[in-house]
Amino acid sequence: MAQKPSIPKGTRDFSPIEMARRNYIFDTIREVFHLFGFRQIETPAMENLSTLMGKYGEEGDKLLFKILNSGDYLRGADPALLDARESTGKLTAQLCEKGLRYDLTVPFARYVVQHRNELQFPFKRFQIQPVWRADRPQKGRYREFYQCDADIIGSDSLINEIELLQLIDQVFTRLNINVTIKLNNRKVLAGIAELIGAPDKLVDITVAIDKIDKIGIDNVNAELREHGLSDEAINALQPILSISGSIAERLATMEGILASSEIGRKGIEELREVIGGTERLGLNAELDLDVSLARGLNYYTGTIIEVKACDVAIGSITGGGRYDNLTGVFGMPGVSGVGISFGADRIYDVLNALDLYPADALDTVKVMFTNFGESEARASMQMIKHLRTAGVSAEIFPENSKMKKQMAYANALAIPFVAIIGETELAENKVTLKNMTTGDQELLSLCLLYTSDAADEEDS
Repeated sequence: MAQKPSIPKGTRDFSPIEMARRNYIFDTIREVFHLFGFRQIETPAMENLSTLMGKYGEEGDKLLFKILNSGDYLRGADPALLDARESTGKLTAQLCEKGLRYDLTVPFARYVVQHRNELQFPFKRFQIQPVWRADRPQKGRYREFYQCDADIIGSDSLINEIELLQLIDQVFTRLNINVTIKLNNRKVLAGIAELIGAPDKLVDITVAIDKIDKIGIDNVNAELREHGLSDEAINALQPILSISGSIAERLATMEGILASSEIGRKGIEELREVIGGTERLGLNAELDLDVSLARGLNYYTGTIIEVKACDVAIGSITGGGRYDNLTGVFGMPGVSGVGISFGADRIYDVLNALDLYPADALDTVKVMFTNFGESEARASMQMIKHLRTAGVSAEIFPENSKMKKQMAYANALAIPFVAIIGETELAENKVTLKNMTTGDQELLSLCLLYTSDAADEEDS
């Protein structure tokens, strides 16, 4: 018995209708990227594992898909490691030299260092490609998904953060999605770690508190204890995570709390500049300050950004932040950058849940010609060539079949018009044009069909 076809969990097939919807998202984001002056690059699906490891924290490293070396991948392995389960990491390093990219930011940093002599800094790039994570699949979380990234590298200016927040707002305004843009600053988190007497636990603290929305404060505190934080330090953290009031009031409160921390005060200063500049320009989105926001990635050093949909319960649909030395690990220290990543698959789920696609996003072929014989088909194909030259999408039914079958095909694909050239129309050099929505039919000359449809296409 043949095995039933299937795909790996956490991956998806997309039908033509689904691809039309996804392309609407990609095209919208791409247009805004161009509008803000970003230029497109692409990087390989696989990177050297040495490029990826150690850039996403311990939890991120576990989620990397590793690729077995080609050929006899066991040939160079240490036999002692094959029987030692506790040496899995060392064995993996011997069996796998490559891995699928986890995000687009680290490959971008590698790209910048590798091509530094060809680039003009500051370099504004965007990238729309799939990434892979060996995560447990669940709603809104996939093992293969697309990211749409925009980064500015080679500039310390906080104008870049303000620009990216404007870009985010523009994208979601065009997509008609109501969002909240949450902000924090890694320097504020570092200041908090100093304040509670655990500066060496910054990574553990950020990874834990970033889960507050998912697992609650009690579970976060339990995780902090597991990482060795004292009850005194955990208790000192609680009032910081429950600060309330307006953004200005929360900034003022945090400034008072972090008065003794130089790095913490610097983080507050940067937040004030970014929030102030953004509010002066105005946003359609809601802007919020969230001191628990960490995003769990070790390479952020300044501003941290996360976007949530207001009307659908789903994870973040965009995120990003400032990284001051990501290129340093590739031999190019001191180059600051800031970037954001749109989660296209989650945006797709939000648009589906709210049914926000415009009617023309799913446009199919505008007109289908019937096929009732060789002569009729020849005339139809000549007309189709003229229509396509004018930018009107058209096709012919390939088989000489019964009218019912051909009309059913047009209906199934939601083709709005059917052009009929039968024996009578062919003799009179005319065409019957049927509106598939209203059922109305009109007898036109072939040249009138061309000019009429071309004009309709320009008006639409």
